[in-house]
Amino acid sequence: MRVEFGFDGGQGMVVHVDAPTADALERALAEAPEEAFAFDADDGRYTVRLNRVVYVKRLARESRVGFGA
Repeated sequence: MRVEFGFDGGQGMVVHVDAPTADALERALAEAPEEAFAFDADDGRYTVRLNRVVYVKRLARESRVGFGA
């Protein structure tokens, strides 16, 4: 699952995580926005300060460019 973060100051990042991690991120944003959230993604481990997050976009399916069946 692809998750996009936007941070105050204009930076952003995209990570690929499993659904339980994306669910845990959403819960952490709602319940403890002043905390940090650590998680494993496909390319490594991240720790995000939740109070710096402006938006999170969660995409359940991969985007593809071009024509497909």
